[in-house]
Amino acid sequence: MRARIVSPLAETAAGAVAEAVIRACIHCGMCNAACPTFQLTGDELDGPRGRIYLMKAALEGEPFGRETQAHLDRCLGCRACESVCPSGVEYHRLLDVGRPFVDARSPRPWRERLVRALIRWLTPHPRRFALALALGRLAAPLLPSGLRAKLPAPPPGRRAERNASAGDGGRRMALLEGCVQAEAAPQFNAAARRVFARIGVTLAPAPDAGCCGAVSFHLDDVPAARRFARHNLDAWDRALEAGAEAIVVTASGCAAFIRDYPDLLADDPAYADKARRIAGLVRDPVEILEQAPPVAVWPPAAPRIAVHEPCTLRHGLKLPGRVERLLAALGYQPQPVRDPHLCCGSAGPYALTQPAFAAPLRAAKLAALTEHGPTAVVTANIGCWLHLSETSPVPVRHWLEAVDAVTSPDRGPPASS
Repeated sequence: MRARIVSPLAETAAGAVAEAVIRACIHCGMCNAACPTFQLTGDELDGPRGRIYLMKAALEGEPFGRETQAHLDRCLGCRACESVCPSGVEYHRLLDVGRPFVDARSPRPWRERLVRALIRWLTPHPRRFALALALGRLAAPLLPSGLRAKLPAPPPGRRAERNASAGDGGRRMALLEGCVQAEAAPQFNAAARRVFARIGVTLAPAPDAGCCGAVSFHLDDVPAARRFARHNLDAWDRALEAGAEAIVVTASGCAAFIRDYPDLLADDPAYADKARRIAGLVRDPVEILEQAPPVAVWPPAAPRIAVHEPCTLRHGLKLPGRVERLLAALGYQPQPVRDPHLCCGSAGPYALTQPAFAAPLRAAKLAALTEHGPTAVVTANIGCWLHLSETSPVPVRHWLEAVDAVTSPDRGPPASS
């Protein structure tokens, strides 16, 4: 597909990325078959091929407006299309250029701007988010049922979770604490620290690292996302100089976004090289644990589980099936899941900005996950955990909690069922 990007992107790294992605597309349409939103609406413009045409037209200077923006907003950014594309089209890289371009030139209604600004103001900052959670729980009886259901339950043993041992292994890696996860589910990183300690790896946060910037990026504030990225790169650079060999990220959505820092900062001469170097050192926990497998000391109390692979793990980090194999080796019995490539509808802030699409996608995903009667669902991303937990008929946990449960020498054997 030919492309001729117009100014002001024509001479930029972003413009070059967009042109390369558009040229790679052979408009075969195979991507539509894997696209969750196309399956919901049947509208060509709600599928990857149609969105590529929309972005191509916008970037080539053709007029566009709210309709183009609406179709791009409906995109989950799940990247399932990339996994099936015979031409290797990196659709998300075009979306990361085209969507901000359209947003900057198509003003949103004030209600949309307000919702997006509120999410951006709240979620990337743990203290603000913690305060909002506390107030929400206090006022829960007065909240509308839909909003009340979105409040996560208080994490178990909060103080103990925050102060869980980081281990005293010979190897050291930096651990991203995160923003929403740090307050809503600190037990995830606590489990990671315990599990990694058992394989001789100390996980310690880089004190100055914070939000990865994904929320700001996907909600119309690219400059803020770049500020978060630069701040984190500086913090991790110091951690690496102090002996850390990698950056471990337990939220697959954050890991996938950090791997794209080189695109985000491609035009920044002070950070472009650092972004490429450090993005290459980001690791999902399963990548480390495959190399040094933890040993189960107890059989699982409830072995029948369903593994939910977030899109960012399956399509973004390209690690399909890896968590399932690791858990099976530890004695779990992962149940079959229909259409594992389809998104659950979380997609970062998408569940809040596009509820009409997010709700049916979640219902379909939970039906597939619970079809064979698992006792729990395990996932790898905080957003998916929050979204699925809201209506799941069985508990939803991080898969590292499942690893922790069977590898902990001091928790005792599970009660017989």
